[in-house]
Amino acid sequence: MLNVLLVALGGGLGAASRYGVSLAMPARAGEWPWATFTINVAGSLLIGALAGWLAMKGEAGEPWRLLLGVGVLGGFTTFSAYSLETLRLVERNDWLGATTYSLGSVIAGLAAVGLGLLIAKRVFG
Repeated sequence: MLNVLLVALGGGLGAASRYGVSLAMPARAGEWPWATFTINVAGSLLIGALAGWLAMKGEAGEPWRLLLGVGVLGGFTTFSAYSLETLRLVERNDWLGATTYSLGSVIAGLAAVGLGLLIAKRVFG
């Protein structure tokens, strides 16, 4: 139960932080989405630093992984987890896996967004 609470607390903080950045860096239609770009890159940097720090802590770092990695950064951005997972594949010299995962995630994500928009237009339009 404590683990769920750590993730929930972190997720709320991460989501609120993402909202705060979007308020600080509003984008008008057609402009480059600086807030999202900044969030995704910052999240990637932070999850890399966290993973390095947690590697030194061993099992003692699990509550911090749940609070900060899964919770805060999960609520802030899932792009950070995607970046870390891709890097882990590269570290294992699984270049085919890393390329497939990386490109597949982007292509599948874009396709899913398009499909979701199409469904919403048909159902609600």
